[in-house]
Amino acid sequence: MEPSPDKSHGHDSGHDAHPPVDLAKSVRTYLKVGGTLILFTGITWAVALVDFGSHAANYAIGLSIATFKVSLVGLIFMHLNHERPLIYKVLLFTVIFAAAMMFLTVLSYLDPIKARFGF
Repeated sequence: MEPSPDKSHGHDSGHDAHPPVDLAKSVRTYLKVGGTLILFTGITWAVALVDFGSHAANYAIGLSIATFKVSLVGLIFMHLNHERPLIYKVLLFTVIFAAAMMFLTVLSYLDPIKARFGF
């Protein structure tokens, strides 16, 4: 009688999902990305100590570094670099929606009625 395959995890127990070479490559990639994130955290801290002339410039540089770091996390740790094209369309819609909400917030601060009545 042949042993029945283990179906508890959705695959046969005798079959590895990833060969050892692929796993070692993935671990190396994760360690490199983790090191890069730590490095850029230090760069963010160092940049925060420097005055670039205006608050807008300081914010732009800080947000640029943060955008790079969040892109690494999304692409590598969340495996978005291996997703189907639909996920990118949903992500694009989310970014556009968030930008529109921020734009509406800015418009509310520029509202002349708000200034007229002292809100």
